[in-house]
Amino acid sequence: MDGENKKEEIYSAAVRAGKRTYFFDVKSTKKNDYYLTITESKKKFSENGDSFYEKHKLFLYREDFEKFIEGLQDVVKKIEKLEGEAPKTHQVHEKTHQNGTTNSFTDIEFEDLDK
Repeated sequence: MDGENKKEEIYSAAVRAGKRTYFFDVKSTKKNDYYLTITESKKKFSENGDSFYEKHKLFLYREDFEKFIEGLQDVVKKIEKLEGEAPKTHQVHEKTHQNGTTNSFTDIEFEDLDK
């Protein structure tokens, strides 16, 4: 692959949440346009017991960040309202970045979304 056509990865963070891992990767195009990929990875097992990772990827472009965040905040508030609860204080964990630094993150269980 020609080096000019290669997409450059700028920053990466992995978040472990229950049985899933989420990867947040900042990348740039050859024209230095930045975008985010969000990858959900979940370990699964085949019928013969071999393990594999099922992955789902979302591409989020800079011009969509604000609307994406607004939409996410809106649905989180709606879920909290439907559950009849005040916003929860979630358990804090650490996430490890590609450069070895760690930050805390909120642990949210998404298991009920599959139902």
